[in-house]
Amino acid sequence: MKRFPVIGVLCVSAAFGLAACSDDSSSSPSEEATQAAADLCTDLNALKADNAKLKTLDPAVATKDQVKDAYDAVQKDWENVQNNLTKLKEDQRNAVKAAADGLKNAYQGLPGDTTGKDALTKLQPQIQTLDQATTAASTGLKC
Repeated sequence: MKRFPVIGVLCVSAAFGLAACSDDSSSSPSEEATQAAADLCTDLNALKADNAKLKTLDPAVATKDQVKDAYDAVQKDWENVQNNLTKLKEDQRNAVKAAADGLKNAYQGLPGDTTGKDALTKLQPQIQTLDQATTAASTGLKC
């Protein structure tokens, strides 16, 4: 008779042990979609923040290197956003992509001897467009 309680305790212990070792990576499609949207919100917020840094550089004192560093941060954020871009509605996705591409093309089109002041002056329309597109996308996702 003493074997039954011992066996019962062993079975319960084994069940808890197996539950603790089980793989928790099998999440539902709903959970995965929620996580992807959260990741996209994080990436969009980073893109907005770095774009704001680029936007607020003072053209009177900004150096070409400061503009380049701020631009590079925006591009890195844009690459992160692209990984989850399918979570956006098509019109928002197209707007963010067009704005990011517009900034990239404008920056790459700057002559090599462009000063920080001239670069910021020429990039302001694209910076503003990207700001508006990321704000609309964030609002659409309820970030």
